[in-house]
Amino acid sequence: MSQHTESERSSRATSYADPTGWVGWIVFAAVMMFMLGCFHAIEGLVALFDDTTYLVHDSGLVVSVDYTAWGWVHLIGGIILVLAAIGLFAGRMWARVVGVFAALVSALVNVAFLPAYPIWSAIMIALDVLIIWAITVHGAEMKAR
Repeated sequence: MSQHTESERSSRATSYADPTGWVGWIVFAAVMMFMLGCFHAIEGLVALFDDTTYLVHDSGLVVSVDYTAWGWVHLIGGIILVLAAIGLFAGRMWARVVGVFAALVSALVNVAFLPAYPIWSAIMIALDVLIIWAITVHGAEMKAR
């Protein structure tokens, strides 16, 4: 075991006490997660209430399921993303873990949803990647806030 000097302990303690400008990435990730969750919920509600809205029949999807099932997946995923975004604003570690996992699942779901709306799904996948990057690289700084 190594003995740490008092200055080493205080510098580590203040490293999170004085967050840098990178905290903005966490706020960005939380806002994007909130928006992404709302988008997923809207997309899910559309799929639940009107199966004819999407241009591709369910046989054209990567995973062969009906749009009612996709609607529930999107709606539940959207709710999880919104809740994780709220927790991320509070600097909670569980929200970081859930946020990364939910963004990963969101990206995978949108890969399967590409035939229905390719541009929309590509935008959602890009936002998922940015969210994962922001949370994993700069997530610890939000804890001090």
